[in-house]
Amino acid sequence: MSVTTTVQQPPLGIRLLHVVRKEPDYPALSIEELLAFRDAQNRKLASGLARVITGFPDRGAKIGWQQVALADRELPVRVYRPSRQGALPLVVHVHGGGFMGTAVQSDWINSHVAVQLPAVVVSVEHRLVDPKTPLSAAVDDGWDVLRHILDQPAQWGIDPARVAVFGESAGSMVAALSAIRARECGLPLRAQVLVNPCADLTSTALDYPSMTTYADSPTLTRSRIKMFRELAVPHSEDPRAVSPLYADDVSGLAPALVVIPVLDPVADHGRAYADRLREAGTPVQVSEHDRAGHAFLSMPNLVPQAKAARERITAFLRDHLAA
Repeated sequence: MSVTTTVQQPPLGIRLLHVVRKEPDYPALSIEELLAFRDAQNRKLASGLARVITGFPDRGAKIGWQQVALADRELPVRVYRPSRQGALPLVVHVHGGGFMGTAVQSDWINSHVAVQLPAVVVSVEHRLVDPKTPLSAAVDDGWDVLRHILDQPAQWGIDPARVAVFGESAGSMVAALSAIRARECGLPLRAQVLVNPCADLTSTALDYPSMTTYADSPTLTRSRIKMFRELAVPHSEDPRAVSPLYADDVSGLAPALVVIPVLDPVADHGRAYADRLREAGTPVQVSEHDRAGHAFLSMPNLVPQAKAARERITAFLRDHLAA
């Protein structure tokens, strides 16, 4: 596993945002306070004003909410469609945040991917982690939406032979585990994109060098990761079941692009998972971005490196989703 050796500073905009938006003392929050904080943050992320940070969508994409009726529940998904007609590739996206977050925060990247490939991008508004909802629920949501769409390709206007999964942060766990399920089910995914992935929720989750070096990162702290881990995996569940790094077999998976912002406590999670994929023979590319921190892809107007990452992601998907 690679080791982080150089401590960099994030862009000035991120540092100023961190000063203005103080992170709460998570261990001191009651459940009610935590949920209230989550709801307030998601309202901000979904507001028009947030575009100043999260970026403006590509005007060539049609964006709208749809409901996906699954066997035992309904889930909203945010759909991004280009103007081109016909059966297009499908990219199923899962936003970051884990215990908070919304698909709207990813409008910038998803709309540009939809237009530039072109492809239909479907972002899953999964159940958020809380004391009654473990991460395994979000993992099921991502997988069930993927299968639902592939069962009705004509209705969604997609080519079921050209499919990729794409996740950010906790959403990368969902995407990575969906890629593993796809191999087990014989579903031929073409690609997986994992951005600042959190790949380990076991007892070793906090032991990586980057976790110490960037413990007080402006966009993700070690304290928040610790709290997320406690919420995501109840004591009754096996943390390895939602930790791609500890999956029994990661061979034969769809080719992966692992995008790693260097100033990220979980940077070494991404490096370790990329190493594991490589050792198992799964094709993997790694794209590291200096002076970029966790969730940088959702803050393109503050972190210039987001645009370079977008181009790398788009090129990777274009190569693997070609007709």
